[in-house]
Amino acid sequence: MGANSLTITDNRTGKEYEVAIEDGTIRAMDLRKIKVSDDDFGLMTYDPAFMNTASCKSRITFIDGDLGILRYRGYPIEQLAEQSTYLEVAYLLLHGELPNEGQLKDWKWDITHHTFLHESIKMVMDGFNYDAHPMGMLIGTIGALSTFYPEAKDIFDEECRKKQIYRLLAKVATIAAFSYRHRKGLPYAYPDNDLSYEGNFLNMMFKTTEVKYEPNPVLERALNVLFILHADHEQNCSTNAMRSIGSAQTDPYSAIAGAAAALYGPLHGGANEAVLRMLREIGSIQRVPEYIKRVKEGEFRLMGFGHRVYKNYDPRATIIKKVAYEVFEVTGKDPMLDIALELERIALEDEYFVKRKLYPNVDFYSGIIYKAMRFPVEMFPVLFAIPRASGWIAQWQEMLLDPEQKIARPRQIYLGADERDYVPMEKREKTSAVSA
Repeated sequence: MGANSLTITDNRTGKEYEVAIEDGTIRAMDLRKIKVSDDDFGLMTYDPAFMNTASCKSRITFIDGDLGILRYRGYPIEQLAEQSTYLEVAYLLLHGELPNEGQLKDWKWDITHHTFLHESIKMVMDGFNYDAHPMGMLIGTIGALSTFYPEAKDIFDEECRKKQIYRLLAKVATIAAFSYRHRKGLPYAYPDNDLSYEGNFLNMMFKTTEVKYEPNPVLERALNVLFILHADHEQNCSTNAMRSIGSAQTDPYSAIAGAAAALYGPLHGGANEAVLRMLREIGSIQRVPEYIKRVKEGEFRLMGFGHRVYKNYDPRATIIKKVAYEVFEVTGKDPMLDIALELERIALEDEYFVKRKLYPNVDFYSGIIYKAMRFPVEMFPVLFAIPRASGWIAQWQEMLLDPEQKIARPRQIYLGADERDYVPMEKREKTSAVSA
């Protein structure tokens, strides 16, 4: 095989095996030929939480956590956040290339003209309790869309698939805004097709008595940047869920509902909310050193610092910090920003955090910005889900068209009881049940 291979010696049998290396990886199935006997199943790998296992090949998002690099289809996130729009980035993720002027015009039109919801979908939303969490409403309503568009099950029909993509990207923002209005007891504000994607979302969220809602351009641009930064992030928990559900050839509405449910978890989409709680608990700049001391003593974690992938400064955090200052020029400075800046300053200089490569991540500043823009905390994971829908769909579509992909079905290492006979009730010992 030459240099691009790995030679493995099985010390149980003394046999040697040569395994091909491709793209810096070996195929897990190649290990199955390593056996101690003919009836042996073969060697497996054990990797809880996929810490070092690639589940797919992708051309969408590249991350180098050690160098702090994030690129969509090869384009640096810094350039996209500075020069692009969210809808243009969504097109890039789904099509692989930036659109030309005509393509972008058609793309915007197709999405803009699918923002309205079927009136019966509003009835579905009206069925939620008045204080239902917006994320729960989003998950349930997106899942319900599969019953309104049954043709979505024809996932291998390209034209049909395109229509569902337009619908999903358009309607996820409408459903998100309507969930907020429902919780507030406000009448639904219908989409305004004259506005940008972000401006229309702000219109549906905050319009009251004005005949024509005019979004503040600074806040509109801030939301655009935040949406770009959150559009995709490689094989994270919710994207893995999207691919796994989609591998069963599920319709995209049901798959996105599942991905959004994964995002609902506090370790994923709720991280920026945890940052706000931490900043409130600290309360003032003077209390930051004491809080840092307690973190180092192991009492709790420093929220918004560190990342599963990034072992350097999260490139999104650098961009979002700049956006925070622009937003506060409009909304007024939030006292939490001073606490956050002092927390960041001390942590970046302290050997404890530097040694552990605990740098600020995108969640550290995003919650402060959303709060300044008058979004309630319960809307934070919903604001994450709106742009991530484009990444989920791009990953789902790539998975569908990948001939190597099959229905997801991980292996397990069984450590339970060996075969045993059923014991009649009268012969069982009177002991407490043991939980597994």
